[in-house]
Amino acid sequence: MRIDAHQHFWSLARGDYGWLTPELAAIYRDFLPEDLEPFLKKWNIEGTILVQAAPTIAETKFMLKLAEQNAFIKGVVGWVDFEAPGAVDTLNQLSMSPHLVGIRPMIQDIPDVNWMLQDRFTPIFDAIRANDLVFDALTLPQHLSALHTLVSRHPSLRAVIDHGSKPLIADGIVDGWVEDMTTMAAFENVHCKLSGMVTEASPDWTNADLQPYVAHLLKTFGPKRLIWGSDWPVCTLAASYDRWVETSRDILSTLTPEEQKAIFGLNAMHLYKIRN
Repeated sequence: MRIDAHQHFWSLARGDYGWLTPELAAIYRDFLPEDLEPFLKKWNIEGTILVQAAPTIAETKFMLKLAEQNAFIKGVVGWVDFEAPGAVDTLNQLSMSPHLVGIRPMIQDIPDVNWMLQDRFTPIFDAIRANDLVFDALTLPQHLSALHTLVSRHPSLRAVIDHGSKPLIADGIVDGWVEDMTTMAAFENVHCKLSGMVTEASPDWTNADLQPYVAHLLKTFGPKRLIWGSDWPVCTLAASYDRWVETSRDILSTLTPEEQKAIFGLNAMHLYKIRN
C-alpha cells in the first residue's frame, strides 16, 4: 500500500487556523477530501495520514469525522492541550476513536525550545504511549536537543520527526542539523518524515538543493525509518503535489524497489499500525 503519511484538510469557516492568513494566498481556501482524491488516484496512493493544522480539540474531532466518511484516510494525528488540567482525560477520550493514531503539539510555534521537557507533561507522554499512539514531533532544528532529552526519558515512545525538522535549505545550512539528526536517528523508536522540505528551500529550488538533506536522512534513519509524505496543501506554496511526487521518486531512484516501497508506504503502515 502506498501512503501519503502527512497531509492536511481545512475549512476556513471553522475559524481556528490562526496561522492561515490571506497573505498565504495559494492556500487560503478550503481544502477537503474531494480536492486531494484526484492526486491520490493519479499516483496510486491508497491511503493517507491526516495531520492536525489547528491547536484545537474541535479540529481533531473534525478530522476524525472526515476519517469516518473517507476510507482513504487511514489515520488521524490530532492535538490536545498539553497545558490543560484535563489533558490526559481528553487524550483518553479521543483515543476511543479507532482513527486516532497520533498526537502533535505545534512545537514549532512555541518560543520556549525546552517547552516539551516540562515535568507536568510526563503523564501526557505516558498516556500517548499507553494508548498506542505516535508522537509527531513538529520541530525546528533548535528543538532537536530537547527532543533528544525527551525521547531519552521515554524510551518506549514511538516518535516521528515531521519534515526532517525543517532544515535551513534555503540558506544551505547543514551544520548542527546534521549532527543533531544523527543523534536522533540513534533511537530505534524514532522515525523521520520525508515531507515539508520544499517550503524550506528557496523559491527557485531544484532537486540538487534537496539532495544533501535527503542523503543525510537516508544515511542516518535508513530506508526502514524514513516515511514519505506530501505536506499537502502546504507544499503548494513551493511545489505542486505532482512535482513533489516526481521529485521524491527522482531523489530516491537509486534505492532498491523494496526500499522505495518501504519509504512510500510500508514504513508508515508499520509506524501508525495501519492494517487496511
